[in-house]
Amino acid sequence: MELELRRVQQIMGMPISLALRRGEEPLADEVFGWLRWVDATFSTYKSDSEISRLVRGELRPHHTHPLVREVLGQAAALVAPTKGYFDIHARGQLDPSGYVKGWAVQMASELLLARGSHDHCINAGGDIRAHGRNAEGRPWRIAVQDPQDPAEIRWIIETEDLAVATSGTYARGDHVIDPHTGQAALALSSVTVVGQDLALADAYATAALAMGTDARHWLSMLEGYDAALIDAGGGTWSSIGWPCEDE
Repeated sequence: MELELRRVQQIMGMPISLALRRGEEPLADEVFGWLRWVDATFSTYKSDSEISRLVRGELRPHHTHPLVREVLGQAAALVAPTKGYFDIHARGQLDPSGYVKGWAVQMASELLLARGSHDHCINAGGDIRAHGRNAEGRPWRIAVQDPQDPAEIRWIIETEDLAVATSGTYARGDHVIDPHTGQAALALSSVTVVGQDLALADAYATAALAMGTDARHWLSMLEGYDAALIDAGGGTWSSIGWPCEDE
């Protein structure tokens, strides 16, 4: 494999990094163009986005872009399997951000695969989709921070094909709400979910953080996904298939 090309752009209010083979610069441009389109279309902060216009009642759902309808349908379908803990209306109005970021990165990875880029890693604020191998020809190594001390690493995940999503209170504070109580979810410091689809992993991590300590049993029952969590007291738990040991 040729030396790695690394690019970082600020999109969706966060740095998004992309690593892939040198010589694939046009694909990097395509990925970041896609992510900028997602931001412009789904942002809750941009007044002219389709989501903002939906919230204000200026746009009817059936008049939105087909991908907007698809994403809103997929997100709504997660309410039942997450026992209502993943809800894009948890804060009282439509906000699909907890699904969109993972979905956008998953789609970007699939775009790269379709273009023949089999060695890549995309990281959007801790939501990561990795495929293939890094510049040294080794599996990608993904670090999961200790939420009590972000300078420390709690787990290292090595993978050639995996989505990794982490939801926690250490980076953005009490941004996750328990939809059943309307209160901030503070019992857990972080939840990391791994699997094949980053949109689902991201939604599951958010739901588990909202569940609090009850998330252990629910996460252990997820089919095709494994997880680890750190509670507010620093205690850890991981599912049987969690792919690494404590550092």
